[in-house]
Amino acid sequence: MYLFALSTAEQGASMALFEDNNLVFESSLFSRKSHSKALLPMVVQAVEIRDGMRVDRIDGFIAARGPGSFTGLRIGISMIKGLSMAVSKPCAGVSSLDGIAFRFCHSQKPVCVMMDAKRREVYSAVYHFHDGKLIQKGPEMVCSPETAIDRAGFDALFVGSGSKVYREKICSRTHDKAVFSYPSMDGVSACALVISAMSDKGVFDFENHPLNPVYLRKSDAQIHFEGKTGA
Repeated sequence: MYLFALSTAEQGASMALFEDNNLVFESSLFSRKSHSKALLPMVVQAVEIRDGMRVDRIDGFIAARGPGSFTGLRIGISMIKGLSMAVSKPCAGVSSLDGIAFRFCHSQKPVCVMMDAKRREVYSAVYHFHDGKLIQKGPEMVCSPETAIDRAGFDALFVGSGSKVYREKICSRTHDKAVFSYPSMDGVSACALVISAMSDKGVFDFENHPLNPVYLRKSDAQIHFEGKTGA
């Protein structure tokens, strides 16, 4: 079984191709070009990395469903839904936060994901793993950095773009007990999206992962419109 995964939750993009439960290809791109301009060449490269591979041989498609960039998510989800419909294969959505947290599933510390949500807020959730398996996941929320830090506790691993933006605040609030990831590990990983929803037998759980966008808060356009209309 071939699975193709894509994340456009942040400015960078990540995609991965799996054969059964084996990673065949993973590519990440950080570009100031819009996702619509950068994605197609990446998709072509990901598919053609296997000799004779065609899109219609892919058995399922996965996208980061959010939270994240409103525009980026819409582009990525639309592309995955379009590919899925074109070849009549299933599609699924996985939390962007899971796509970061599961890069650190062997951490013995709580993993606090903090994606920069702008407006002095972060998208966040706290994860607890044991021997690479998820034991507990806190609620996904958009909140102040202080709230995310306090929910994680002092002795946690802080990851994601927000953990770098608010590093000084984290260090101060945890009395320098916090641990951080390498900056190159802060993005949403398409590979981790797939792994987070894999069963112990290496089967992806499409049934419980519908591809519906999750934004956690209203877009700037919505807020501006409601402010004008008094909604």
